Amino acid sequence: MIRIAVFSVLALAFAGSALAQRVEVIDGIAAIVNNDVVTFSQVRELVGARERSLREIYSGTELENKLKEMRLSAIKDLIDRQLILQEFKKLQEKGASIPDYIVDDRVQAIIRQEFGGDRSAFVRTLQAQGFTLTRFKEIEREKIVIQAMRQSKVDNNFVISPTQIQAYYDKNKQAYATPEQVKLRMIVIREGTSGDIPDAGSKRELAEEIREKVAKGAEFDRMAQMYSEDETTQQVGGDWGWVERNTLNEKLTNVAFSLRPGEVSPVISIENTYYIVMVEAKRNATIKPIGDVRDEIERNLIQQERTKAQQRWIDTLRQKAYIKILS
Repeated sequence: MIRIAVFSVLALAFAGSALAQRVEVIDGIAAIVNNDVVTFSQVRELVGARERSLREIYSGTELENKLKEMRLSAIKDLIDRQLILQEFKKLQEKGASIPDYIVDDRVQAIIRQEFGGDRSAFVRTLQAQGFTLTRFKEIEREKIVIQAMRQSKVDNNFVISPTQIQAYYDKNKQAYATPEQVKLRMIVIREGTSGDIPDAGSKRELAEEIREKVAKGAEFDRMAQMYSEDETTQQVGGDWGWVERNTLNEKLTNVAFSLRPGEVSPVISIENTYYIVMVEAKRNATIKPIGDVRDEIERNLIQQERTKAQQRWIDTLRQKAYIKILS
């Protein structure tokens, strides 16, 4: 969590400040936004963690294309951020401000949530990263400004019609679907895992004996506790809980979902392991009715409208600004 908090600091540290103007001499300018700049260091700090992830997944030309796409997206995000800060500066000239106590409250919340309330640990982390508390507060102030400016430019009186809700529901029904499930218990016997049972034939025989005991009335969970070699479920009587079709091996899935509640499978052999499966209960696939998800859909659609409105405002700022991407 500490690393996440520090990354957040680094990702925003240089934008729109006098320090940015000093850094540009060292690492160059990625973009010009009216009278301000976006530097390469800002871009690297914003995409650093994601870039490392991409390098683990991709290589060659595909990696280069992914990196270019990600860096360009980061530059555009930083440009939007700079435009918003510039708009706030205009308001400052008319008396607008962010009270100090709001910034202080934000910093205290970070100390509580990210550092367990340990202010000393927080300060040490900042120092280790080359930041002062004053600089950190400046960064948080900018984040608050951006959030406040975005919210101030959006009319919250959105009205979502029943037709919109129905259309969204029809298009996204699978998001509200619960797949078919079975509640399983399972006994697992593996070849070559017990010194008392020397060969595969004996293990198969053991599995068949356990299956016969269950068929004659032995409690399945008790048999699992005594004999199952699945360490994760043995102590809970072989309980796998509710599982979907994509949870198990295909062969086990086909058997499990063919059983009726209370029914026990024959011994199932897969490679060097024997399985005995019991289905305790079944749930059919269902889709939540629209009445159960109407409020959730309405909230989603309102958020979408807010996002669109904010983007329209940003687009307006872009149209009025001088912007040049140099990278």
